[in-house]
Amino acid sequence: MKNGNLRSDKQISLDANHFKEKMKQNLPYAGIPVVVTALLVIHTGRIDITALILYVLIAVFGYIAAIIDLTIKRIPNTLVLSMLVAWVIVMTPKLFYDTGAAVDLLKDAALGFVTGGGLFLFIHLISNKGLGGGDVKFMAGVGLYLGLSGAIPAMLYGTVLAALTGLMLILLKKIGRKDKIPLAPFLYIGILVTIFLQ
Repeated sequence: MKNGNLRSDKQISLDANHFKEKMKQNLPYAGIPVVVTALLVIHTGRIDITALILYVLIAVFGYIAAIIDLTIKRIPNTLVLSMLVAWVIVMTPKLFYDTGAAVDLLKDAALGFVTGGGLFLFIHLISNKGLGGGDVKFMAGVGLYLGLSGAIPAMLYGTVLAALTGLMLILLKKIGRKDKIPLAPFLYIGILVTIFLQ
């Protein structure tokens, strides 16, 4: 009985530690419901349901990208692929029940995709890959969701904020001139500012 109780106590301790570790891993994602709720409260009834769904999805994907970039300093291809698949799933029904509006959205999304991805690809190439390939693909995906009118301000807000933060960290001697900082968190702020203002 005593040994059984000891094993039971050890198991409880292991389970508690496992739970704490899981909570620690998942805690950064606790902000997702807050962001989604705020979006729904502000935009429900004001914009088309498809646009609202796209806003919610890019808010969630952007949040995840920001956390991952902060943690491992890269944006995985699987996340970008998930963004593309989700976009196709949302847009496909609209092609059948509201073809005219869907075509307009597709045109805007294509322009956003080319502009967001193209500008970041250009920077990626001229900066000798100072800007990561994951950031290029992520920004192209953001362009799909926000369109041309949303991709440009989101990119502008995010990159300016990143540059100012990097400059401040250099001046404070927290990082060196050649050190890189994760860009996705700043792009995410740019995305949120854009979709909350639209």
